[in-house]
Amino acid sequence: MIEGVLWSIFAGLMLGLYALPEKFTKEFEFENTWGLFFMINTFIIPNIAAYFMVDNFGEVLGAIPNSVLLGMGVASFLWGIGVMMWGKAINYIGLSLGFSLFIGTIILIGSLIPFMIDGIPEMHVFGTIMLGIVIVLFGVMSNGRAGLLKQQESEKESEVKSDNMIKGIAIAVVGGLLATGFNYANTVGGGVIRDAVLANGNPEWVSAIVVMYIIYIFGGLSIATYFIYQLTKKNLWGNFVTPQLPRNTILTTVMGIFNFAASALFAYAAFRLGQNGGTVGYAIFNTVSVGVAIVGGLITKEWLEAPKQAKTSLYVGLSCMVLGITVIAFGNSLI
Repeated sequence: MIEGVLWSIFAGLMLGLYALPEKFTKEFEFENTWGLFFMINTFIIPNIAAYFMVDNFGEVLGAIPNSVLLGMGVASFLWGIGVMMWGKAINYIGLSLGFSLFIGTIILIGSLIPFMIDGIPEMHVFGTIMLGIVIVLFGVMSNGRAGLLKQQESEKESEVKSDNMIKGIAIAVVGGLLATGFNYANTVGGGVIRDAVLANGNPEWVSAIVVMYIIYIFGGLSIATYFIYQLTKKNLWGNFVTPQLPRNTILTTVMGIFNFAASALFAYAAFRLGQNGGTVGYAIFNTVSVGVAIVGGLITKEWLEAPKQAKTSLYVGLSCMVLGITVIAFGNSLI
């Protein structure tokens, strides 16, 4: 159990740090950087990983029942749409509130999905894990409040129209719901793929690579459609013709490696955590990634000029997230 928790935390650390190289790209617009990243992340890296790390990969895929593969594919495609909706929500309501609503929805609903599929454990275990999730959600919302207070202080003259606020909140929540397709796909396919991987002479950890391969390929289809449309609409294809392309490709490749590895480590951690691994691992994975992003902001002095009330709310949020993770891990140990 401890090993699974540690792997979940490490996966969350990698997810929280993966976007850092994006700050160093040059002569690219948002759509260029993230479009290139997602192409590398969802199509190139999964295929390289499968080719070099999975023995008898074709036989492993062939052993997965069509119904399981279809369920994973649809859920993963919806996950891709959800991720894109999150980006859209930020345009309406800002990063802090959009991030909090999106991740909050993912943690709450995504953590419940394994219970819906595999069944609810004994009440004392279920109650303890749910208490931890509620504490984490309180922390995420407190962080969102801190971001709003910080933003209001620095942008007193700008106001978000009420209709845009409602629209942004709705998009963030729906996007979060769709993004939970990631955990649904992992939960539905995890056991079946593990058996297929072992039957073809692979070690158990390789099943995490195969699970993420399916999720990323199908999710990449919806993501690619979105970025092709945006790059065409904004006439940004020409931005790829720049001397900075090799540099930017290296940076986005590093982002892709970190992102894919983080997800694969989460899948492996879920296996190691046992019966409630999908719920416990998913909650820890996403919570740590949020915490890392926030701590990164503190280290880079993004909160130096923030009002005291915002800092207090931020520290309360971080404390609740740490406490919530501890409670969740303890609940899993009660099995």
